[in-house]
Amino acid sequence: MSGKALKRLVRWISESWMMFAFFACFFLFWEWSIDWFEVPQYILNKPSEIITNSAADLPRLMQYTYITGLETVLGFVVAICLAIPIGVAITFSNILRRTLYPFLVSVEMVPKIAFAPLFISWLGFGLLPKVIIVFLVCFFPIVLNAILAFGSLSQELDRFSQITGASQIKIFLKIRIPFALPQCFVGIKYAAINATVGAAIAEFIGSDQGLGFYIQIVTGNMRPDLAFAGIFLLTLLGLGLFGIVTLVERLMIPWHISQRRG
Repeated sequence: MSGKALKRLVRWISESWMMFAFFACFFLFWEWSIDWFEVPQYILNKPSEIITNSAADLPRLMQYTYITGLETVLGFVVAICLAIPIGVAITFSNILRRTLYPFLVSVEMVPKIAFAPLFISWLGFGLLPKVIIVFLVCFFPIVLNAILAFGSLSQELDRFSQITGASQIKIFLKIRIPFALPQCFVGIKYAAINATVGAAIAEFIGSDQGLGFYIQIVTGNMRPDLAFAGIFLLTLLGLGLFGIVTLVERLMIPWHISQRRG
């Protein structure tokens, strides 16, 4: 490990020790409070029991984690690929801004869980309806933030760029995109946080596999230990996706104040 990497590691540990200490205290309190308050196992288990019991069901947990992760990633990636171009189109089109934009805002007001039974009844219990639900959960925050991002360039900067003789394509590539990226990442990170929520909701409503289905089944069997194992894996999926987005953000906009402060 190079000296620079070692310094970064030491700095990260020095800045994160309070977080690790908090989580350690939380899980220790959880572990001991089960005995202190004599909580029945069918209501809540100790963290150590959750780990031990879930290890016995690890193959099924890993299989369902892969399925939920696939649904999450596919819906999330498709949402990014469609939402940002649509956001750009709405920003530069008066017709779309007066027609499609109000429609998107209206649909965003509808809870996405309301669509889940419809998609499952139309498309069955396979992968596609879950991907569509994840897509809907992720699409709207990304497209709305993209519209805000590409439409927020000041008129003074736009006019100055035109005075320098730059073409509209060059202005878009060199000024508008860098200016819009920070706000776009706000929407993308919000979508990353909620992507696993969409997948789990779809699996709750209609599925025969996945972590949402697993949590529903083991909860019905009065196994909160295995339910918490599924919840922890959903949390790890969400944190992993959010971490990847944060890393990409750091690589794409290292000049932004939000990254320089970190």
